[in-house]
Amino acid sequence: MGVLGRGAKFFGAMALLALAMASAAAAGPLGVFVSIPPQKFLAQRVGGDLVDVSVMVPPGANPATFEPRPRQMAALSSARLYFAAGVPFEHAWLDRFASAAPGLEIVHTDRGIQKIPLPKNPLEQGGHSHEGVLDPHVWTDPLLAAQMAGNMADALATADPGNKDVYRENFRRLSRELRELDAYLRGLFSGLSGGRFLVFHPSWGYLAKAYGLVQVPVEIQGKEPKPCQLAEIIAFARREGIRVIFVQPQFSQKSAQTLARSIDGRVVVADPLAEDHIHNLRRVGQKFAQALSPEG
Repeated sequence: MGVLGRGAKFFGAMALLALAMASAAAAGPLGVFVSIPPQKFLAQRVGGDLVDVSVMVPPGANPATFEPRPRQMAALSSARLYFAAGVPFEHAWLDRFASAAPGLEIVHTDRGIQKIPLPKNPLEQGGHSHEGVLDPHVWTDPLLAAQMAGNMADALATADPGNKDVYRENFRRLSRELRELDAYLRGLFSGLSGGRFLVFHPSWGYLAKAYGLVQVPVEIQGKEPKPCQLAEIIAFARREGIRVIFVQPQFSQKSAQTLARSIDGRVVVADPLAEDHIHNLRRVGQKFAQALSPEG
């Protein structure tokens, strides 16, 4: 074969290689949507550079009342997976997401997790939970967050089988970190079993259940307490020596501030929707432990 023939073959091979690389670059990372920021943390840790994660409910928004914007609905058409978390707005919107983006696969990352009822104010008679209303905040238990991440890893491996080993290895690393966090929190709450902490919105039931604690909600069936109910909570807090009311930034703090003044206490922010999930649970655990300690 002549030099020109070999050169033509060489440049032809280079052209095919360039075309393949361009095609791979055009494909880019796998488009993924999640409902809430803690899921973004989990999805990014599992997917790494192979995924491009967008959050439907932005920081500061309330997942109970959120409504997607038109640009978010449009962006769904370029996503491959939607990781649902079981939060309230999904009940009205998941079917619409599926209709708006026929190629979108909806994955319920809370699959296989046994949920607990949302608490009813324990000062009322008639029980301690809402009938038929389950608590969606499963990610506040590190081991349940690991289960959610495992469901993500399975879905990513199915959608992108060529990189399944990467997703599974990333999940193993994340799972190890979440187990280490669980061990840390168990040590932190050692000796505080049965301790009660006052929360405005009942977002911490799974964390409380995991470590033998009791969250006492100020809200009653999702509504701010009436004056007579607030008086009962104040009397309860004084009787129990509770001086801290935990609030999350997505909700009004007006009633919490009133309650804090009435018990000579303080309001402390604990955000179950913070994106930096592992560090956030560590910080929140420290806040709870301090409030439950005799010096708290």
